[in-house]
Amino acid sequence: MQPAARSGRAAASSLVARMVGVVGCLAVAAIHVIDQGGVPGTKGPEYVQILYYALEVAGALAAALLLTKRARAGWLLSLGVAAGPIVGYVLSRGPGLPDYTDDIGNWAEPLGVVSLVVEGILLILAAVALRWYASAVNSPAPVGR
Repeated sequence: MQPAARSGRAAASSLVARMVGVVGCLAVAAIHVIDQGGVPGTKGPEYVQILYYALEVAGALAAALLLTKRARAGWLLSLGVAAGPIVGYVLSRGPGLPDYTDDIGNWAEPLGVVSLVVEGILLILAAVALRWYASAVNSPAPVGR
């Protein structure tokens, strides 16, 4: 395959991956807006509400970065957008969080399960994209004829 064809395919794959990443980031943010009861929301305790706000802003920012030439930064932020709520879900359903014990043992909450699926897909996609960036930076330049 010619280098131009390879780079064209890589660009198309990257565009598709970035669009899926954008949808994933915005979906994570939307799921958490729904879970908190809209904006401004009523999720308590206050620190959980603040974490929800931070996640929602980070999801929108990561989506915006994925649409620009700063896609690598968008993928890095997407890792946090995906991993943060997964950790929060496990902690809130497992041992519980300070002043937040309502969800202990509530592993099958439908919105939570949907969120985990979206976050898992986003986490894998972001990891693969960042691996691609790392390999592209470390690969030698093609030799011209």
